[in-house]
Amino acid sequence: MEYAAGGELYNRVCNGRIREDEARYFFQQLISGVSYCHDKEICHRDLKLENTLLDGSPANRLKICDFGYSKSYLLHSRPHSVIGTPAYIAPEVLSGKDYDGKLADVWSCGVILYTMLVGALPFEDIKDTENFQKTIKRVMAVQYKFPERVCISQDSKNLISRIFVANPAMRITMKEIKSHPWFLKNLPKELRDGAQDVYYNEENTKYPLQSIEEIMNIVNEAKTTTATSSPYL
Repeated sequence: MEYAAGGELYNRVCNGRIREDEARYFFQQLISGVSYCHDKEICHRDLKLENTLLDGSPANRLKICDFGYSKSYLLHSRPHSVIGTPAYIAPEVLSGKDYDGKLADVWSCGVILYTMLVGALPFEDIKDTENFQKTIKRVMAVQYKFPERVCISQDSKNLISRIFVANPAMRITMKEIKSHPWFLKNLPKELRDGAQDVYYNEENTKYPLQSIEEIMNIVNEAKTTTATSSPYL
């Protein structure tokens, strides 16, 4: 268990859109992490800026959190529940029918990317943010646009347009995202295919994994601190 001293990525975007190179850096890490989960047959189902944390390092490494709605393809049936946050949810999730949780995650990753680049959610009316029905209608119609005031590359727009496709069968896959020109630009060495297996290797002394005992001690300490803290502090 780690302490994410950098807080939520959401807070970074609340101050306005971030530079394209920085957005790409965070998106590369996001896709790398989600892809790793998918390789383990786990879909997150509630990816959003608030569920991405940053560590305290100078380069701010991204961490994915809140797996409360996640689903394992090995342990559970194909997802069909309407789960997620309206502004980030994929059209097929709203159908109430079985859907591919991995492709729904791809859509949510696209919402995160758009929001970082533009500084606003793609399907939400900035003048009526609490109107979830309007947001859902826009999601179903894939109704979004790039504001003229925002200057971003054509490659980034192309990637987003391939993510925001209503038919999940026609939507870009995680594998295709990882081979897209915009994604590959300045891709850190440690995020390239195969590098994660080295990172998570138990024999990797540079990035040693915490033992179950260490993790449980951290959890128990957190519970004790919470129980003894004054609610007025």
